[in-house]
Amino acid sequence: MGGRRPRTGHDWKLLAESCVALLERLPELVDEHIRQLTEYSPVYGQVLPHDQQWREAETAMRIGIQAISAPRDSPRRDLEHAEEAGRRRAQQGLPLELLVHAYRSAGYLVWDALMESAASREPARLSVLMRCATMVWSAVDVQAATASESYLATERELRRRTDEQLQALLDALLEGQEAPGLAARAAAGLDLPEHGPYAVVVLRTERHDARDGREGRDGCARPMLGAGLRFIWRMRADCEIGVVALDSGQGLDAVARLLDGRRSGPGGISPVVSGLGELGRARRWAELALRTCLPDATGVVRLDQRMATALVVSQPELAGRLVSDVFGALLELEPGDRAVLIETLDMWLACEGSAGRAAARLYCHRNTVFNRLRRLEQLTSRSLARPRDLIEMTLALDAYRLSGTGTGTAAAR
Repeated sequence: MGGRRPRTGHDWKLLAESCVALLERLPELVDEHIRQLTEYSPVYGQVLPHDQQWREAETAMRIGIQAISAPRDSPRRDLEHAEEAGRRRAQQGLPLELLVHAYRSAGYLVWDALMESAASREPARLSVLMRCATMVWSAVDVQAATASESYLATERELRRRTDEQLQALLDALLEGQEAPGLAARAAAGLDLPEHGPYAVVVLRTERHDARDGREGRDGCARPMLGAGLRFIWRMRADCEIGVVALDSGQGLDAVARLLDGRRSGPGGISPVVSGLGELGRARRWAELALRTCLPDATGVVRLDQRMATALVVSQPELAGRLVSDVFGALLELEPGDRAVLIETLDMWLACEGSAGRAAARLYCHRNTVFNRLRRLEQLTSRSLARPRDLIEMTLALDAYRLSGTGTGTAAAR
């Protein structure tokens, strides 16, 4: 409650005498201040024990009263104390509104006490106080503002530390680390159930994308809502990883519908796991699902719908051997000739074995499709009518596409 000195030395002397007299009544003022705060909100008493609250209020009010009549060049102890008080109240969890109210309440109490004392002693003191009113209340505003700024800065720092801790817990779960209580701590910090249906999404997207409630690279790992689903996103160097808390009525189809077409690249969705402790396994499955996507793909795919292709990409050495064994003679053709045959096989598989539908999409006659397929059978020494041969050719096609040797088509997904 300090500020500029009164305009004249006489005014300052009278104000200083009033403040000294007021300090003698300080215990009485503190008692009334605590009573008013408790009456205004029970939260004050819940945050601080009465004795501690009384001691801190006594110190604050004493410093404030002394600052009213302090010389102009005196250190601003009132602002130093306000800064410390703001920091302390943020750490203790007192709402900011109540902190500001406490400063206002103390200001009114001290001002009323000064006016009462002046009126009872001599009118001259009352006129001095009236001339000092603007100074005193301006100082109260500065104290409250200083405490608020310190409170908000401390709150941001506490939130940053909390976010870093939560991110570390989430990262540990996604890496599959095992530690006692890890899942329980993450569940409490993120306000998510420790047990329940979860899935993990891995998106290969541009780093600057920010869609579907996702935060930036340094954003807080907090649950984000979308279509009844709760997402927590974490950035990596080349992808985004999302943990999805599934409701009983929502499944992986809902996840795929929400994400499909809303980012610049493809994504993989893991099968459902039963709790936070299984997120490491789910992340590996989601990454495997993503690996089944071609480089120029844009869709989001589910691992449980791509198991055969996932087996291929999870064994790159065997996949290469499969391509050589099945497509050996085909690979020796001229690139243009080879591409036509590969595209025909790809489209025929996408059309579920219908030569007529494949011909329509390839803009050729259905007999042309049959002729190309027969040539494929001759080059691979396999028959598309035999289930085992068809499986080998389908897996070899996936391996060929995903190796980067072939060019993508719409049917290649």
